[in-house]
Amino acid sequence: MKLNSHQIRASNVGESQKLLTKIKRNPLVLILDNVLDTYNIGSFFRLADALGAQKIYLCGPVVTPPNIKIHRASIGTWKWIDWQQFESTLDCLRQLKQQGYQIVACEQDKRSVDYRLAKYKTPIALIAGSESFGISPQVLKEVDKVVEIPMYGINISLNVLVATSIIGYDILSKILPKIR
Repeated sequence: MKLNSHQIRASNVGESQKLLTKIKRNPLVLILDNVLDTYNIGSFFRLADALGAQKIYLCGPVVTPPNIKIHRASIGTWKWIDWQQFESTLDCLRQLKQQGYQIVACEQDKRSVDYRLAKYKTPIALIAGSESFGISPQVLKEVDKVVEIPMYGINISLNVLVATSIIGYDILSKILPKIR
């Protein structure tokens, strides 16, 4: 099933909940570590849908759906992606580790490797950090792998959504041939 943006915006939560089980999802979840901008949060819902992610975790003191800014930025995809809020990203990670997820951080760090060289095992939890501060140091200590995108200009980083998109699609290009 594919819907255009008008159909997604007009859909209701009850309708999406009934149909969610029929949508094939990839063994990937997104974790937002204190991502505060509501338009970014909405855009992450749209990305999660595009990646076929199973779920999105909103961690920290963040705004959650239903919210008009999230609705606008997500074009309504927040109704079609399973999501959960955690007060603490560490609590979220502990739960996912118990479920066997490989925890991958999208961050510049002394441990990070070029995302193009990274190897993954499923299921995967991909963490994106705060727009201003990145992924918190406490969370980085708990991850299995840290990947980054090489920067060739004067700027040291990309927008958190753009970086997560690039890495998310790279992950899918590496795991989908193995699982489909």
